Amino acid sequence: MECEYLYACSGEEVKWTSYNSCLTWEGELTKAQQHASNQIVDAIQKGQSEFLVWAVCGAGKTEMLFEGIEVGLKLGKRICIATPRADVVRELKPRIQEAFQEVPVQALYGGSEEKEGSSQLIIATTHQLLRFYRTFDIVIIDEIDAFPYHHDPSLSFAVNRAKKTKHTTIYLTATPRKDLRLRIALNKLPHTFVPLRYHGHPLPVPTLQISYSLQKALNEKKVPQILLHWMKNRQNPNRQLLIFVPTISLADELTTYLKEQTEVLFKKVVSVHAEDEDRVVKINQFRQREIDLLITTTILERGVTFPSVDVIVLDAGHEVFDEAALVQIAGRAGRSADDPTGEIVFLHDGKTTAMVNAVRSIKQMNKRGGF
Repeated sequence: MECEYLYACSGEEVKWTSYNSCLTWEGELTKAQQHASNQIVDAIQKGQSEFLVWAVCGAGKTEMLFEGIEVGLKLGKRICIATPRADVVRELKPRIQEAFQEVPVQALYGGSEEKEGSSQLIIATTHQLLRFYRTFDIVIIDEIDAFPYHHDPSLSFAVNRAKKTKHTTIYLTATPRKDLRLRIALNKLPHTFVPLRYHGHPLPVPTLQISYSLQKALNEKKVPQILLHWMKNRQNPNRQLLIFVPTISLADELTTYLKEQTEVLFKKVVSVHAEDEDRVVKINQFRQREIDLLITTTILERGVTFPSVDVIVLDAGHEVFDEAALVQIAGRAGRSADDPTGEIVFLHDGKTTAMVNAVRSIKQMNKRGGF
């Protein structure tokens, strides 16, 4: 779409189908999820202009949307679920289609097979919303705090442009930025808070481990000894391992070194990043447990779910790892009811405010959840 003209045409407003009982999902919401779901439904029924769902990582935000989406479709509304990242769109498409089997669902992102965007229910990256003008009655923005949406004013412009004049916007986030928190504190943003994961267990709290020789090892293109020691002494070696690094070059270099030094521990070591043409295949292979150790940049900090992983952030003091990113990364562990824990380590050569605040935030969430 780069450098293309955008056109809008006037005409009669399309009358969309009013679906009756179109939700085919047979799961059951927890008490906390149901409370949030009821408030989403209420916001849609009343035509409330905006509503925020602040829910911890792993709370089951997608499932909380189902009843609200059903109500919107029953009212003949056109709905878009927008998210900043294509990987999240790919993750959501089969889940939404399975929950609404009678409703055509289209997924739009760069390189997607579906191009038209003519369905009543659409899942799209926020970039794709530049294609729409005064189109959607209901816009659900998933991970409103995520890059690039948070950093790129053109994307919020695209979202606002795609909404009808009378609309409802639902925001979803586990890590609201300061502007949203201020509006909440001033009672200027209707919201609900879900401090519990769907399985009822607390969020795993990261451990901070310092290595004064960390930068020296990385500069010399060596695997830090503290990293090797930790990997060899994990509490549960049956879990897969996610290692987050700040740069693509480090991801590729570390993969090469770890393949040589961890053959006994891991059968398959792979890296993935935004420029990797095979990233969709690799992520699916990791999900199917065909890969033991996945080294990644922040592209996997949110929006993807793996049932049983340990997580380490290498060079956690790097500027790319702000508080929100670290909270989201920590949220990759303990997602399954069968394995609700998981080790999380921030490996650093000096504490940062982001690290300290991330740990504090996770502990506060657990406290609000009754732990």
